[in-house]
Amino acid sequence: MARRNSATSERAVVVSPVPEPPFQTAAIDDDHSVLSPVIQSALDTLLDTIKTAAPTANLDFVHRAACLAVEAHSESVRQSGELYVLHPIAVATILAKIQLDVETIAGALLHDVIEDTAVPLKRIEAEFGQRVARLVDGATKLGRIPWTADDVETAGSREKTQQAENLRKMFLAMVDDIGVVLIKLADRLHNMRTLDALPAEKQARIAQQTLEIYAPLANRLGIWQFKSELEDLAFRYTNAEAYSSLSREFEQRARDSAPYIEDVKTELLQILHDADIEAEITGRTKHIYSIYRKMLSKRRSIDEIYDVIGLRILVDDRKDCYGALGVVHARWHPLPGEFDDYIATPKDSMYQSLHTAVVGPGGHPIEIQIRSRDMHHIAEHGVAAHWRYKEGSRSDARVEAKVAWLRQLMEWRDQVADAEEFVESLKSDVFKEQIYVFTPAGDIIELPAGATPVDFAYRIHTEVGHQCVGAKVNDQLVPLDSKLQNGQVVKVMTSRSKSGPNRDWLLSSSDYVTTASAKDKIRRWFRSQERDENIAQGREILERELRRLSVELKPEELLKAFPQYPKLDDLLAAIGYGALSSQRIAVRLTQQGQQDVLVPATNIDVPRTAPRLQVMGVGDLLTSLATCCRPVNGDFIIGFVTRGRGVTVHREDCSNILKATEPERLVPVTWGDHGEETFPVTVQVKAWDRVGLLKDVSTVLADERVNIVSVITTTRDDRTVTLYATVEVEGIGQLSTILQKLEGVREVYEVRRETGATAARTAVR
Repeated sequence: MARRNSATSERAVVVSPVPEPPFQTAAIDDDHSVLSPVIQSALDTLLDTIKTAAPTANLDFVHRAACLAVEAHSESVRQSGELYVLHPIAVATILAKIQLDVETIAGALLHDVIEDTAVPLKRIEAEFGQRVARLVDGATKLGRIPWTADDVETAGSREKTQQAENLRKMFLAMVDDIGVVLIKLADRLHNMRTLDALPAEKQARIAQQTLEIYAPLANRLGIWQFKSELEDLAFRYTNAEAYSSLSREFEQRARDSAPYIEDVKTELLQILHDADIEAEITGRTKHIYSIYRKMLSKRRSIDEIYDVIGLRILVDDRKDCYGALGVVHARWHPLPGEFDDYIATPKDSMYQSLHTAVVGPGGHPIEIQIRSRDMHHIAEHGVAAHWRYKEGSRSDARVEAKVAWLRQLMEWRDQVADAEEFVESLKSDVFKEQIYVFTPAGDIIELPAGATPVDFAYRIHTEVGHQCVGAKVNDQLVPLDSKLQNGQVVKVMTSRSKSGPNRDWLLSSSDYVTTASAKDKIRRWFRSQERDENIAQGREILERELRRLSVELKPEELLKAFPQYPKLDDLLAAIGYGALSSQRIAVRLTQQGQQDVLVPATNIDVPRTAPRLQVMGVGDLLTSLATCCRPVNGDFIIGFVTRGRGVTVHREDCSNILKATEPERLVPVTWGDHGEETFPVTVQVKAWDRVGLLKDVSTVLADERVNIVSVITTTRDDRTVTLYATVEVEGIGQLSTILQKLEGVREVYEVRRETGATAARTAVR
């Protein structure tokens, strides 16, 4: 029996005897092996599904691929005890149901063969052609990503970086053949359907990754069937209590509303028939996770969400869609703010439909979707509705236009210095909900939600972005960091005298630029400038950040944290042209070396046994934070053995440590996982006095969701104010963000961390 590595894939198997050999070489009919009944039944279902969708499809081609899969996986079973080959057959059946071509289905049948068996890729190419071999090879590379061993969000710094790099490779692989990602999505969907066989810890990690990566990917490709089922299955494992509660509520509502829905359907069919519109009407229930998200985002109860249960009207063409909308609105009063026209402005996934909510019979709100049958097919299958591979032709031109975002990954993959930043860009840009705005000429521009006029300018053209000096939205001047909304008309104001973009646009504390593509173009511009200038700018940015944080940093510590830069000048240049932010340096230093966690803020002055605080060479000592320098998660720290009070933890640059007369009592200290704990830190803000200053500072702190312990202000005769705010932060990374945002408050001219230690030596030497 073959052994499978459980650390690299959720497809891992247990070693147990198979009661009935699934593949028998003794009985052969037309070169097709005799299959066990359970496998034959699954294969029959697959072939019937293909034949129903495409009566002329080459079923023999698929059958031969299935037989090779059976041969290759003959000794493997899944952790559930199920014959392993049933998994690739199930994956192929999922793809057959969305009517994909036989080559992609064959690739699905063989997608685990190279990784898990002795079948060489050359054999697949010889028997099934180059494209199937490419699909299998691509799926194999994606399958090697070790997500189930350690989730990217919980892994240590080194593992997290490696997994992020693997994910980068995965998305770039999609560019070559969309069939690869369709196989991967179907593979993940079947794994989610059978997730019960895995331990609870793996279930949670895989489900969370499904919500963050695979469901958004299915959504971006417009495959609603995959997206909705992936989300609901993942929701079941990430929030079992909410899932169970909403499931029961949905089932009850479906039973209660069934007679009402039938009455509305009957009435609608009649009034549409009277208007000479032939329609098909079905009841529809929105999937559980989408309702849960809507309840959270709109802060409404389930009783206030109109589209829990509604109707879908399918008509012949676009004209009848609008005709049916008129009939519905003439019969029932529409609810304000609940109409969306995705026919005039389709979603990026090619989704088209009219959405409306009306006050139905008896005064009950009901949501209605109206679309043509062709639109419905695309809504269900997304990119797969048009994507048909043909030799010598990439795919349907409409599909190429709609998945251009995959191509853009190729444009900036080498410009993002850090793989983790690449992954975060995917989550915030590629997978984010999209908005649609217009140029003054009426062209539609698609951007991720939260995009700004600067993002818009760079989407129009790189030079337009570089020369952008202002913007008008609906003929009104707006700040360049304004958030654009659906349907707005945006005009960019440019100046030819402007030599290039503003360096402040790349600051992590600013909101001028949100899209990865715009950031890449800005970085490229600065990278093209003189290296000496970038080094000088990088040195200035880094020293300012260290000065604000009151942190002393040696060059070797910096290079150790960022080994991709062989020399300090290389790293400083990267900071200068924007490839590496000062905030990211703060976060990485927190991850590097320390795993810094201290005593919770509420117990800050109380000695306690803290096993998470590791005193090197000494165990089980009382520990407490020094009140003189107040070390924070991310600081370099050292312990001082007191007489009778255990170990007091200081910052390495604390004046009391530097003046210590008994160096033999200093001990190395490291930290463990701090979980949800926070740490007090005092921030000093210097500003010119004005009305509303304290309110604006407090707003910045509130927006960062930090607890404000105390605020003390001192006003001088020269109308300057010094403000000391003690807040509880999670660590250096969050503190860096707060300091940068406070620096952007009007009339503020200096922000830094207040410490009792002597002034830190902040120059980068």
